[in-house]
Amino acid sequence: MDDKKQFKILLCEDDANLGMVLKNYLELNDYEITLERDGRLGLAAFQREKFDICLLDVMMPNMDGFTLAEEIRDIDPDIPLFFLSAKTMKEDIIQGYKLGADDYITKPFDSEVLLMKIKAILKRNEEENRISDNIEFNLGTYHFNPKLRELKNADSVQTLSPKENDLLKMLAEHKNDLLPRERALKKIWGSDTYFNGRSMDVYIAKLRKYLREDTTIEIVNIHGNGFRLVAP
Repeated sequence: MDDKKQFKILLCEDDANLGMVLKNYLELNDYEITLERDGRLGLAAFQREKFDICLLDVMMPNMDGFTLAEEIRDIDPDIPLFFLSAKTMKEDIIQGYKLGADDYITKPFDSEVLLMKIKAILKRNEEENRISDNIEFNLGTYHFNPKLRELKNADSVQTLSPKENDLLKMLAEHKNDLLPRERALKKIWGSDTYFNGRSMDVYIAKLRKYLREDTTIEIVNIHGNGFRLVAP
């Protein structure tokens, strides 16, 4: 039996014919498709389920594709995002890329080309995630293995909670550099509300406690911006 992961795509397209044609074509190629006809329904679907990539029509009723993209990026800053648009003006294309689009595809387009682009970006993301999942970190006298959620030094082994682990991993990936507060909150807590911010501060305090035996390591609060893990 083939246990290959089936990727989930959010497709927001208000043209009923094109929407169905694309949905059927992508389903024939083993993708699971959620098709919504306007931006507000698209956002509700994104809040309800987890997707691997979003294909957004730019001109839609109730909420246009650009606004929807901003809302989606607020929930998940890293999700791949394609705009599908009849708008070919340079300004629109530039706006699409400024919103963090991975591609801006002008209509009419070839479905096969779209499929190849989707495959390429999902493959790239999978490879990046696989590398990221297996990476380990040396932080001063500590060794941190995110896969096992273990922080070790000569005297002790600390098993981290999932949130502690995710936060330390993000700090370690940005070692000696700024980890923006907003980015960590959106990625780990799902949104950068005041209460999530307070929760993150509690987790930062816990991590400082776990790392206190090595005085060369410090988690510095960069006021208003985020944190920096200073480590040799």
